[in-house]
Amino acid sequence: MSSNPVAETVASLMPRAKAELTELVAFKSVADFDQFPRSESEGAARWVADALTAEGFQDVALLDTPDGTQSVYGYLPGPAGAKTVLLYAHYDVQPPLDEAGWTTPPFELTERDGRWYGRGAADCKGGVIMHLLALRALKANGGVPVHVKVIAEGSEEMGTGGLERYAEEHPELLEADSIVIGDSGNFRVGLPTVTTTLRGMTMVRVQVDTLQGNLHSGQFGGAAPDALAALIRVLDSLRAEDGSTTVDGLAPGASWEGLQYDEEQFRTDAKVLDGVGLIGSGTVADRIWARPAVTVLGIDCPPVVGATPSVQAGARALISLRVPPGVDAAEATKLLQAHLEAHTPWGAQVRTEQVGQGQPFSADTTSPAYTAMADAMAVAYPGQEMQYAGQGGSIPLCNTLASLYPQAEILLIGLSEPEAQIHAVDESVSPEELERLSVAEALFLRNYAGA
Repeated sequence: MSSNPVAETVASLMPRAKAELTELVAFKSVADFDQFPRSESEGAARWVADALTAEGFQDVALLDTPDGTQSVYGYLPGPAGAKTVLLYAHYDVQPPLDEAGWTTPPFELTERDGRWYGRGAADCKGGVIMHLLALRALKANGGVPVHVKVIAEGSEEMGTGGLERYAEEHPELLEADSIVIGDSGNFRVGLPTVTTTLRGMTMVRVQVDTLQGNLHSGQFGGAAPDALAALIRVLDSLRAEDGSTTVDGLAPGASWEGLQYDEEQFRTDAKVLDGVGLIGSGTVADRIWARPAVTVLGIDCPPVVGATPSVQAGARALISLRVPPGVDAAEATKLLQAHLEAHTPWGAQVRTEQVGQGQPFSADTTSPAYTAMADAMAVAYPGQEMQYAGQGGSIPLCNTLASLYPQAEILLIGLSEPEAQIHAVDESVSPEELERLSVAEALFLRNYAGA
């Protein structure tokens, strides 16, 4: 980093940031209370609330949202007449998956090879720390020149919409001139990037039933309809021969005109095995940012170990469908459900249930906030120009905020670059990225105050 006073302050605060992230990562704050204790999420929420209080925030509150989780809110007043900026992050995390697959325990922040490992280190507890670092740096160098609202969500990873519903019921709470969503990431380490589009998402459960109960495969197999085989055929119907997503009535998507994603770099980032081809058509950027993508998230059926020679009477799957900007997620849900029902073979009984949904998002990159962020990124990342990229993932709150506050300028930055392996084992954050992005956010707030 340069000799910029803000950068120097952030650098001096990095040991404290590591200690705080260690404390925050230690909470097993998965907002699935069938798997993880509610007390872990509530503990993380209190940690964030206490941190905001310690920084002088007013009106700090644990908001009980309609999905049974808590979001944390605080307000830091700035100079009279100043603009208002909302800073967003979420403290809930994905389950650690196979804990035995982690090199070090998922809920213990561990430094290794220059990175900090732990569930939520990048997505998105690191985002909470990023906001705190930026504000502390400004307070140490002349003060925070804008009014700041912070909202830390407690169920973003579950897609249950608690904060979205709460915001709709209390529209004045999160109103701001500009909104910084700290939950995306740079295209790669060291390349400053603002995410300008997000795919939306719908999740659907499908249940296929064919028999009143399982049957002996020797006595009945060959004529008795197998529910698991029927489900496999249904799932296979969602992809073309090249792996492209094919949902009846759903447009195949558009082309991505911005920053491109080199195919070999993508193979490396995605850790594709040697000899295995990528799926779909068009550029990599087309496929992951501008086109729909279906994923089978899980199947309920007998495990191989302990399986009996039986014709299965029922089987169930959870399906995710990502939809690009320009496609209504609610309409995509209807099309997906209709497709599943139409492609179920042999007259098998089929039931579908929507379990989550978020609309896609597209930002206005011509706004003054983007100029302010580009100038800030140029200082935080010397010699690098800010890039515009899409993101295949979903942040449903973005569209809610865009609908509630159509005049607000929304920017997405964050710590989830490819090496972070968010949602996977051995998630990590680059402390250098945390430092640089904290500097960028601080300078953005200063630039935006005068824009």
